[in-house]
Amino acid sequence: MNFVAFERKLQGTGASRRLRISGKVPGIVFGAGEPTMIELDHNALFFALKKEAFHSSILDMELNGQAVKVLLRDVQYHPWKPQVLHVDFQRVDNTTKITKKVPLHYIGEAESPAVKTDKCTVTHVVTELEISCLAVELPEFIEVNLANLTKGHSVHVNDIVLPKGVKVVTHGKPNPVIATPVEPKVEEIVVAAAPAPAKGKDAKKKK
Repeated sequence: MNFVAFERKLQGTGASRRLRISGKVPGIVFGAGEPTMIELDHNALFFALKKEAFHSSILDMELNGQAVKVLLRDVQYHPWKPQVLHVDFQRVDNTTKITKKVPLHYIGEAESPAVKTDKCTVTHVVTELEISCLAVELPEFIEVNLANLTKGHSVHVNDIVLPKGVKVVTHGKPNPVIATPVEPKVEEIVVAAAPAPAKGKDAKKKK
């Protein structure tokens, strides 16, 4: 994905506020040299941020007429307005090793025995994974095939087929669950018993 940025000369809170009023977003590019203060068109950036690939792939940034490969590192949003306040990018090259979270794309769920035969629903315990790899090998997403999922068996991190050069970074458990089938609930129908007929004196009174 390509986008255009411009070098920002003025710094400080006041300058950033005026920049936002004019429809721009202040930002910074760091790594592989001196940090560079930049500014971007707000609307173009806002809609680019809605795309999954913008968060998890190497981007081509045009700055001062030169193409620079960068990775989105941080975005700050206004607490209640649809506005981007600041954005951080990291310069990368063929030797840059990174650690970043990437989304998981689940496929084959509807065809799995757990869903098709046993009528289970599948809970996606994890929707993204933190991985470590060279920047040039960063996948936009990792695919998880659930076609062979059966009732009573969960899918763990070690079951994923990872792209070449990619390692999962786990915190705590070495092989956590990422998806698990949940059996359908069986509803119990309770039928209230009819009241017993009255006996003895009470029965005679009702006559």
